[in-house]
This record gives sequence, structure tokens and C-alpha cells, in this order.
Amino acid sequence: MKIPAPRGPVSTALLDLLRAPDAPAAERLAALTAASRQAAAETADILRDEDLQLALFCLYELHYSGLDGVPDSLEWHPGLVGLRLELEEAFEAALRRVVPVPGLPEPTSEAVAAELFRMAADDDGPSVSRYVASKATKEQLQEFLILRSVYQLKEADPHSWAIPRLPVGRAKAALIEIQADEYGGGRPERMHSHLFGVTMKGLELETAYGWYLDFVPAVTLASSNAMSLFGLNRRLRGAIAGHLAAFEITSSIPNSFYARGFRRLGFDDDVTYYFDEHVEADAVHEQIAARDLAGGLVESDPELLADVIFGAATVLTLDAMMGEDQLTAWQDGRSSLRSVDSADASGAADGALAAAAVAAGATP
Repeated sequence: MKIPAPRGPVSTALLDLLRAPDAPAAERLAALTAASRQAAAETADILRDEDLQLALFCLYELHYSGLDGVPDSLEWHPGLVGLRLELEEAFEAALRRVVPVPGLPEPTSEAVAAELFRMAADDDGPSVSRYVASKATKEQLQEFLILRSVYQLKEADPHSWAIPRLPVGRAKAALIEIQADEYGGGRPERMHSHLFGVTMKGLELETAYGWYLDFVPAVTLASSNAMSLFGLNRRLRGAIAGHLAAFEITSSIPNSFYARGFRRLGFDDDVTYYFDEHVEADAVHEQIAARDLAGGLVESDPELLADVIFGAATVLTLDAMMGEDQLTAWQDGRSSLRSVDSADASGAADGALAAAAVAAGATP
């Protein structure tokens, strides 16, 4: 992924370190870690802090496909891991403050599944999918895809961190069954990340992972970062299981609305296939994820119950925040993308990124 433009002092210092030809000096890393600690303590809302969310996103990206020009050897550099842990601590603390967690059910598979389905059914957050189905313009569909591309172009990867962290048994088998479908069942052209790229291409957007990162606001980065936080920390394996369960439960019906909205504007089955596939697949996945993954994990280790419910509630909370921002912007006649100076947009060297953002209603 191309290194994005910085959004404040912490991400500026981090990206300067990552671009340097030599390994980060201990004293510079120590100063950056101290600065990030202070910034996290002073920010009004870390979930919407552009600087800190981008810094954390880039640190996580070292564990995925990496950043262009940054040596692979830095993935586990002790100083960078220490910096990530500082930001993670503040991020997790904020999530635990703002995410409303309901009363806990009995630690049985059926009780856990019933609670997860109840939480999803009772969620009254803003419905981007219904707006897309009935009102969205082509430019708003482009924005919708740009925002979702931060996760969808690496779909399933954050949840896959949980596979080696779960014990052999029902929960692990369920997770692998779900992930096998997400990765196309061994067929690269059926991988959900690839199918999402086909949809983006159908709307004349670039499909390279991270291409539009500069235009994605902090709260969308926070949603992606929450998955990485849960997936990369074994102590949070309950949270990543609950996250995936809620993610699947809240997917099938919205994707049917998304497909309807794209068809309303004349896009063909090739463009809508990503959404059509999720209507069918996630109707099955939600049962496996709720009962066998989340419920099975709690039955094997009841101490994980609270984190399973917390992980599920995190999905609903962050989705509501993103949806509210997106719909408010659209209803006000504004772009929901983050406005940036085109000179700072890392992917805009040939103008393609800026042109696409303009087409989508942003202000480069």
C-alpha cells in the first residue's frame, strides 16, 4: 500500500521514521511514543482523531501487506510495537467507554446466539443501505465504495488472525468454514475482496488497496482498526469472535438493499454480484458465526462471554457512527469523504485519485 499523507504531528513523525533509509533510532522512537501518549491523553475523541487513527492504521498495516518502501523487517521492531501498544491502549479504553454493552446472557451457545440476534434486531442506527436503495446518486455510490474499500479490499483478513488463537474445536472449525467462503473456496476470482474490486471498477474507481486512503475519515479508519486490535491480540479473541458474528448478522439484508440501489441506477449483475453473493452467503454465515463461533467459544471458555458481547456491540456502535456521518453529509448536499489538498494525496501523482474524488464529490 502507498504511504498516505500524514494528518498531524504523530502520523507525520511516524511516516518520516518509516520512510527513513535506516532503522528507526531508539531516541526518536522514544520521543514519538511519548508524544503519542500525550496526544492520546489530550484528544477530545480518539475515535475521530485523524492523526492518531491514521498512525494506528499504518502501524497495523505493517502486519498485513505492508507499506511501500518500508522494510518487512520493521513489522516486529520493538519500538514500533511499543508505539502501537500505546495507541492501542488508548483506543481500546475509548471503545470500552463509548460502546454500550447489554446485560450478559447465559454462557450457552443458544443463549449467546439469541442475544446477538436480539442486539442486531434492536439496533436503530441510521440505515445507509436503505438510502442507497432509494435515493443515492452515482457519485454517492462511488463515495460509499471508497469508504468501504479500506476494509473490503482486504476482506476477511483481520478476522483470520483469530484462527490460530482459538482452541481446536467447534469455534475454530466454524471460523475456518466462514473464512473459506470469504476467500472464494480456493478460487481467486470468487474471493470477496476481488469481487468488491470488480464492483469498484464498474463505477470507474481505482481498485488498488489503499488508493483512496487519504479521503477516508478517522471514524472509518477506527472501524478497521477495531478489527485489527481484536484480531492481533490473543487476550481479545472473544471480541474478534463477537465482532465477526455481529458483522455477519448485520450483512445479508443491507446487501440486498445495496444491490437494489446499484441496479436502480442501471448497473448490471457483474457490478452487483458482490452484494448478491453476500445476501446468500451471509444468511448462512450469520447462523454459523452466532451459534458455532461465538456461542461455541463461550461454551468452551465462559470467561470470554463479556468480550464476545463487547465485540458485537462495537460493530453496531461504529457502524452507527459511520452511517450517521455519511447520511448527514449526503442529506446536507455534501461529500462524506475527507477533504484533502491534492498535493498531499499520496496516490494522486497522475491525477487519477484527485479526479475520482472530485467525481465522488470530495474537495481535493
